[in-house]
Amino acid sequence: MNIKTSSFTPYDDGTLPLISLSDLSSEDPVKQQAVADQIGQAARQFGFFRICDHGINPVLIEAAYAVAALFFAQPERHKMRHYIGNSSNHRGYVPFSEKGDYADEKNRSYEAFDLGLDLPSDDPDYLAGNRLLGPNVWPDSPGFAQIIGTYYQQIARLGQRVTGALEQHLGLPQGAMLAQMDKPVSQLRLLHYLRGDETTDHKSVNMGAHTDYECLTLLHTRNPGLQVLATSGKWIDVPVDHSVFVVNIGDMLEAWSNGILRSTPHRVLNSSAERFSMPYFVAANYDTMIEPFPQLISENRPSGYAPFKAGEHLETMLMRDFPYLRDGQAETNFSNPFEGRLQGDQH
Repeated sequence: MNIKTSSFTPYDDGTLPLISLSDLSSEDPVKQQAVADQIGQAARQFGFFRICDHGINPVLIEAAYAVAALFFAQPERHKMRHYIGNSSNHRGYVPFSEKGDYADEKNRSYEAFDLGLDLPSDDPDYLAGNRLLGPNVWPDSPGFAQIIGTYYQQIARLGQRVTGALEQHLGLPQGAMLAQMDKPVSQLRLLHYLRGDETTDHKSVNMGAHTDYECLTLLHTRNPGLQVLATSGKWIDVPVDHSVFVVNIGDMLEAWSNGILRSTPHRVLNSSAERFSMPYFVAANYDTMIEPFPQLISENRPSGYAPFKAGEHLETMLMRDFPYLRDGQAETNFSNPFEGRLQGDQH
């Protein structure tokens, strides 16, 4: 795949754009377009931005963190009853020991709980063996299913709002992307990072430099550690603000936009002894063919991305990250073509 990357402004002052969504639902089309263009310009220039006035109740956000923390505080043997390797559709608990084969992954120290669109057990795609669709695994922790389920629904709606704004900014027909996101392979990860007792360098990497595989990531975090790579090669700290979500462009949307929007490398440092975050990865439907929209191809910007199927791309990347998914496919090439842009001092 020939990757074309768009240029974007370095983070000269060390900050990310902060955009209010309050006018995104305005009946005034001028105000609505202004917000869509702010989002679009940030996605073009930075690939990362922050949003406020997003409509998700902070009480729900705190409740989600609380039930996640209660789950992670359980003994390992209890958490392993929900081990992701025992699920048929990549849902459940990811222990500290579940690590991929690439170098940065071997040094990481976090556990997670992975969820997706909660489909019924008789869903035809699930029954046909789709490994990314189907019902969630729900722990019996008090309030977990209700609170996390509600949070998933609300963050998914927020992801649709941001996606719709990007459609508008790019001048695409209404629903060009959203119509292909009605049964998405979107994931919510509840993440719990721990800095090992032996770690003395608080600028060491916990999760290595990477781009996200999907269209968008909406992240809420309560602790420092996330850094974004500027074109200068400098790593920029993402500020912690409980009232905002951090949004970044992923590989699928970079390809869909023909490189107009940028999937930006980022990483997580051992800045905190303990760190919680809740990234939601906005993706397309499994069978959606990701290739540049015709409206975004021109003589000056020819198509720079070979077509790929959304679900297959995500599944390939997950097989690299999760050895249990491989079923003996250890010799498969799991390289991510979008990672060729990594630059600067990653450690």
